[in-house]
Amino acid sequence: MQRFFAIGDIHGCLDKLVKLMGRIGINWAEDTVVFVGDYIDRGPDPKQVVDYVIELRETHERVVCLRGNHEAMFLNYLDRREEQIFLFNGGRDTLRSYGMDPDAEDRKEKIPPKHLEFFRTLLPFYETEKYLFVHAGVRPGIPIGLQDPHDLIWIRHEFFMSDHGLDKIVVFGHTPFRREPFAGEKMIGIDTGAVYGGTLTCLELPTMRFHHV
Repeated sequence: MQRFFAIGDIHGCLDKLVKLMGRIGINWAEDTVVFVGDYIDRGPDPKQVVDYVIELRETHERVVCLRGNHEAMFLNYLDRREEQIFLFNGGRDTLRSYGMDPDAEDRKEKIPPKHLEFFRTLLPFYETEKYLFVHAGVRPGIPIGLQDPHDLIWIRHEFFMSDHGLDKIVVFGHTPFRREPFAGEKMIGIDTGAVYGGTLTCLELPTMRFHHV
């Protein structure tokens, strides 16, 4: 039986990520790991988290990496667009981990080429026959192929307080649920606030087992 391991928002919490990956018992020949985005910002080790995830993706075929809103903000910052939004949302911690000054002129030169490629090639969503993995959620009533990319990484209550209308279980991060994962109608939220003192959560499917660190 093929299993899927969906991992919630990491936000630079490398220690929790390493411990979690060591506990969940992945069979790399058959299982698929899906990261739902937000690898960076706010936590102590954003760059190191990206190093770790890139190494996983390079050494194992079944690693899927989705784009979060924080990766989108970082790319905008590197392109000198919407800079203050990135800095206001924990971006200074990411810059610190890359040894960058917020006002640096040579921004992209400070980012390893592998990291730039990683940020630029993150997927907007990943779907299987039964599941849809996405960072933030979907706009209810709209087929996945017609979704606004902005909604996929930013939407909140409009999604998880409604019937999304899709015929799949949607697994998402983005909105932190501090005490335990969110389980709604055909949707599961797995951001449990790792960077805010909560746990880093992995959802194992199809068994619906949660792993926490």
